[in-house]
Amino acid sequence: MLQLLLGRSRWNYRDIAAEQECSERTVHRDRGVLQLAGIPVDHDEDDKCLRIRQDFRFPAFNVTEDEALGQGTAAAITKGPGLDINEGASLVKQKLAATSKEETAQILADAEELVTVLDLKLADHSRHRDIIRTIQWALIKRKQLVGTYRSPHEPNEVTLHLHPYRLCLVKQAWYLIARPATDDAVRTYRVARFKTLRMLDAKAEVPQDFDLKEYFGNAWAVYRGDRSFDVEIVFAREAASTVTEGIWHHTQKVHKNKDGSVTLTFQVDGLNEILRWILGWGSRAKVIQPSELCDMILAQLNQSLEGYRA
Repeated sequence: MLQLLLGRSRWNYRDIAAEQECSERTVHRDRGVLQLAGIPVDHDEDDKCLRIRQDFRFPAFNVTEDEALGQGTAAAITKGPGLDINEGASLVKQKLAATSKEETAQILADAEELVTVLDLKLADHSRHRDIIRTIQWALIKRKQLVGTYRSPHEPNEVTLHLHPYRLCLVKQAWYLIARPATDDAVRTYRVARFKTLRMLDAKAEVPQDFDLKEYFGNAWAVYRGDRSFDVEIVFAREAASTVTEGIWHHTQKVHKNKDGSVTLTFQVDGLNEILRWILGWGSRAKVIQPSELCDMILAQLNQSLEGYRA
């Protein structure tokens, strides 16, 4: 209730009850609790809404300008599609604004308003916020999970009983790293493929020495292949500046050539994921090695040509 009242909307008893899915009697009780805690919640007779008295100030919290800028930026970033898995950053920003001096509150507001995240091309997780929140709490409380999962490799949905290890954002999507209760092998699950998920009261078994970076190894993204490859790609001069602006993999090395082109080298476990990335550069990228990757690219290009000729 306090979080709602700290926002800019006008809230009456009925609307608060509907938002919190409780009775108006509960809202009246919560108002009394806030009053007992020293937070004056008045009923505005003109606007027919509840308000925290304008002259009330929460105990001051010492926030530097850089900290305020960082929190306001975090609130803006977590509004971006794919990153908006919960409202925590914005709610913390509101609380800080309510307990800080006017100059700090203005920095918080300006930072959130003037920073925008656009077109990250992340997977749409707007329908999976409850599932992500369930995963987060299961990880924090070290509890097991059970749910239904739609795998592209299975004809039907499967029921999974999991010991969750980590939640991570990789490339364009959120993934759950977990071990099935019926298996010793740790696996990677794409969050958007869960249809249902709930936390159990059973304790999850998570190794203290589990290392996420070690688990992914030199995978290009999330799916680690069985073999390791040294990959060498030459990018044409017109793509050289663009491709070297990014760090595409933690093993990346760059060599600038005399003709303006650049050579990028990587060490990757598996070729399927880097294959798709290379194809996106079209004729501006040429694979020098390994030969297996060259053959895979030729096969993909020939398949595309056949599709256009059909």
